[in-house]
Amino acid sequence: MLAAGAALLTLLGAVTPASADPPNASKGVEQKTALQIAALQEIKKSASAAESKMDSALLVEQRRRANPGGIGKVPHLNTGVKVGPGGTVLVDIRAHEVTDDLVAAVRGTGAAIRSTSTHGKTVRAQVPLSALSGLAGRADVRRVETAVEWKSFHKQDPKDTKVPSKEDKAREVEERTLAALSAKVAAPKVGEGDRAHAADTARQTHRVTGTGVKLCAISDGVDGLLASQTAGELPAVDVLTSQEGSGNEGTAMLEILHDIAPNAELGFATAINGDASFADNIRGLRFQLGCDVIVDDILYFNESPFQDGVIARAVDEVVAAGAVYFSSAGNEGNIADGTSGHWEGRFVDSGVGIGKFAGTAHDFNPDPGAKQVFNPLSDRSGNVPVTLFWTDPLASSFNDYDLYLANAQGNVVAFSQNNQDGVQDPYERLQTPAGATGLRLAVVKFRGEDQYLSLSALGGRFKDSADGLKAYATSGVTRGHSAAKGAISVAAAPANNPLPFDLEPGDPANPRGPYPNAYDSTQKPERFTSDGPRKLFFAPDGTPREEVRQKPDLTAADGVATSVTGFNPFFGTSASAPNAAAIAGLILSGNPTLTPAEVREALTATALDIAEAGVDNRTGAGIVRADLVLAYTGASPQPLAKAQKPSVVNDADGSQYLKPGTTATVTLPVTNVGDGTATSTSLVLTSPTAGVTIAPRSKFYGTVEVGQTVTNTFKVTVPASAQLGVPVRLDARVTFAGSTSPTSSTFNVPVGEPSRETKHFAYSGPVVAIPDNDATGASVQIPVTGVGRGSKLTFSVDGATCSAVEGATTVGIDHTFSGDLVGTLTSPSGATATLFSRSGGTGANLCQVVFDDSAAKAYSSVTASLAPFTGTWRPNSPLAALLAEPVDGTWTFKVVDQVAADRGSIRAVSLHINGYV
Repeated sequence: MLAAGAALLTLLGAVTPASADPPNASKGVEQKTALQIAALQEIKKSASAAESKMDSALLVEQRRRANPGGIGKVPHLNTGVKVGPGGTVLVDIRAHEVTDDLVAAVRGTGAAIRSTSTHGKTVRAQVPLSALSGLAGRADVRRVETAVEWKSFHKQDPKDTKVPSKEDKAREVEERTLAALSAKVAAPKVGEGDRAHAADTARQTHRVTGTGVKLCAISDGVDGLLASQTAGELPAVDVLTSQEGSGNEGTAMLEILHDIAPNAELGFATAINGDASFADNIRGLRFQLGCDVIVDDILYFNESPFQDGVIARAVDEVVAAGAVYFSSAGNEGNIADGTSGHWEGRFVDSGVGIGKFAGTAHDFNPDPGAKQVFNPLSDRSGNVPVTLFWTDPLASSFNDYDLYLANAQGNVVAFSQNNQDGVQDPYERLQTPAGATGLRLAVVKFRGEDQYLSLSALGGRFKDSADGLKAYATSGVTRGHSAAKGAISVAAAPANNPLPFDLEPGDPANPRGPYPNAYDSTQKPERFTSDGPRKLFFAPDGTPREEVRQKPDLTAADGVATSVTGFNPFFGTSASAPNAAAIAGLILSGNPTLTPAEVREALTATALDIAEAGVDNRTGAGIVRADLVLAYTGASPQPLAKAQKPSVVNDADGSQYLKPGTTATVTLPVTNVGDGTATSTSLVLTSPTAGVTIAPRSKFYGTVEVGQTVTNTFKVTVPASAQLGVPVRLDARVTFAGSTSPTSSTFNVPVGEPSRETKHFAYSGPVVAIPDNDATGASVQIPVTGVGRGSKLTFSVDGATCSAVEGATTVGIDHTFSGDLVGTLTSPSGATATLFSRSGGTGANLCQVVFDDSAAKAYSSVTASLAPFTGTWRPNSPLAALLAEPVDGTWTFKVVDQVAADRGSIRAVSLHINGYV
């Protein structure tokens, strides 16, 4: 008993005799902690083979609900599992392969599918807690985890982080939109980063504006996109299909991009549907939307510091394909400013046995003559995620480490003790309780070898405790895909006013930025910005390979203005990363042929050194200045001459249509949308369509000034054998002097005159319920016959009597929250158009709505006050794109509810199609 008592004394950490607790009180706390860890270890040891594949928090929560008194020995424990209505939990099912059979099995439990990724081998679903053991027991399931969570790097006052409901968000967006519609057009807000980076003068000097470049953000969501566009803050944004996400940080990031590179195209995709989906969307932005520069501000907690995971590999993939990728370094603090909540180093066996079954605790104290197995957190470190990683390869961990959080009274309040037996990740994660004080962390080696560890309280801080525990922290908190080899990791420095709150009580004042001047070498970085470097131990495939990466790479502005509620000013590396990315857009606009490596080299070579001399682990190479980097690269205004949509006059009858056996005069405009004059401009027009001839083949357009349009005509002859409705393909190749030459455009001009007869095809099946917050959605099919090729297509959501009553049976779509819904239409050939996407906020029901490409107003502009939604509206994407192939066959209309807690049904919808004569 004396030996056990001595071991338990060490468990709380070494203290000097002058500050030690009274012996009796100390002994009681020690016994309590050990007994509670032992109770948790008993659950781990008793887990079945299937249960061993479950996240430990899920298993404990499952046991607790099945036997409420079963874990009474740990009365203050919070598993952190969020159990929703019907006893369901959001989980990530990690598979050896995602198959239809697996997805069907998940759905068979009554689960709602959130997302699937074949590339990432993951199904995310809301599953009954009681069904998890059955799923985990499948041979094709590697692991069932609590859905891996994420954080962005928007730096907010902890007192202001209340999460608004979806109703609150919808009302806020609607108020902003209506205010923008009713107000006189005002000058857009321009973030102070534009001036602090000297981007404003750089654009004037070098006459580059972002033309010819596509800048894309990936963040939480773009709920306020319409409001920002209505207010003149943003132009059109290309959103990856059904990947709008939820939230407004993406909107704020897009405004920053647009402020600095005002003529660049913009794109967006969400990152918050899981780590596998995030990786898929990174690839989608490059390979589907053609983004040249991509920037994100999201970290998933399971991103390893020691090996590139699924997201980091996607980053390197798009960089290898020519994209420049920027990512927030993080707001997790640094050693130099005393703000770090990170420690890493090799496990040191304290010799202290932990719990009833197995395990020894790590000794944080480097003094061989002292022991301390707890690392104390500051009293402001409540409600933060804590992660533990060790140096085993991903999905191949044979060493088993566990993580425990105790309070000053010795109660275990949070834990993570997943089973690692060779196929799991070397990862544990817990959440500190909100408002708790006196917290301290212990790392226990349950079994295995001594490994190198990484322990991070993300957003917290290690700090000496009131009862004598010393805090231990090291550099290198930045990690994950921001530390990928291809990523440019961006730290933060204020552009204008300092962060308006203390990071913790008693901290030094936050730094101020240079606005209205530009940055110089005296600038101080934000005290919260994450430090590097990042030490890796494995190649992406898991083979041993040690490497140290200099991170972060650069520093850019935060604390900048946007028009988005909650992001004015916008602090954090979530704001600095898009400022740097936008400057890269200017670089490429002035030098389109530069590679990602050349862009990185130019940025680092011209950055102003602002912290420790030379490249350092807080600010990288220093702070970016647009004027310096554009001068370094020799940026110059580039022309960008592009062919525009042609017009047709039939030489035989004067109509505006190509017809079989006739010749038509085709007028083809060329517009210079670039920053420089297009000289020696020519256009070559060809067609691969059988029997079509074009004369002449080329025309000289001469000099085309910036913004000017020049036209020329060509004779296009269509053979008599041409079929009605089958388009003639015209390929236009424009050449001019400049590195952006040539540009190519393709136009499909149908043969024949559109029929005035409209044929109607209505859905005639039963009412179909729309599953709540399920990516599978609800689909109805509409067969079309007797048309052939279509000249015009409209789609209607029908209904006999329109009302906004919940569950109305006389409307086309009843739903209590239209802002949850995404509706798509897919043709028999597989082409898909988005009709509506998360529009209408809290408004209920669609009835007698017609989606028509020629409508004056876009459906994306509807507000809840218009419910029930009626009238003729322009769809989110053009229906004409669905007419490239014959229209006869089965059409599919699909509605997905993307947010929880509202339901509805598809009742009555129709297609309306005109053919050709």
